[in-house]
Amino acid sequence: MSRFYFFIWLQWAVKLTFYTFVLAFFMAIVITLGIYINQGLKPLDSEISTALLAIFKFWFVLSWSFALLIILFRSLKYIFNKCIGSYKFNLLTCPKEDKKEQTREIIVNIGYGDLLKVWRKWFMLIIWIVAAQMILALVIMKLFSSYENIFDWFNIYLLYIFILIAGYFSFIALNIKCKKVRITKC
Repeated sequence: MSRFYFFIWLQWAVKLTFYTFVLAFFMAIVITLGIYINQGLKPLDSEISTALLAIFKFWFVLSWSFALLIILFRSLKYIFNKCIGSYKFNLLTCPKEDKKEQTREIIVNIGYGDLLKVWRKWFMLIIWIVAAQMILALVIMKLFSSYENIFDWFNIYLLYIFILIAGYFSFIALNIKCKKVRITKC
C-alpha cells in the first residue's frame, strides 16, 4: 500500500511540476510580449533585453502561483481509476436517497463537476498540512539557525516544496476523510 501512495504521489508531483512550469512560463511570456508590444516594439539591445528578462522573471513568479491553483484542480482528476501497484483510487457517487440501501457506484468517466467536493476537501487538507509544515519549519529555524525573520528564508519555492510534501500526506488522508474516495484492488 505504501508503494501505491508513493507512486501515485510521484506521478502527481511530476505532472504538477511540469504543467505548472509550462503554464506559468507561457503566461509570463504572453504578459512580457504584451508589455513589449505596448511599449512600441523597440529594437532589442542589451538594455531592453535585460528589462524584458526582469519583467519576465517578475511575472513568472506571479504566474506560477496562479498556474499552481489551476493545475492543482486539474491534476486531481487524473489520480483516479489508474492501477498502480495493484491498487487504485475510485471516485464514488453519492448514495441514492430513494433507495433504502446506501450503495455507491464507481464513477468511470470523471468530470470536473464530480470532483468539486472532493477537491475542496483535498485542497483544505493540503492547506492545513502546509500550515503545519510552516509552523514546524519556523520552530526549527528559530531553534537551530540565526535567521531572525521568516521572510529571510521563506519564499515561493520553499512553499512549493511544502505543497509537494503535503500532497503525499493528503493522498493518504483523502481515503480516510472523504467518503467519496475509496481505494480498491485492481
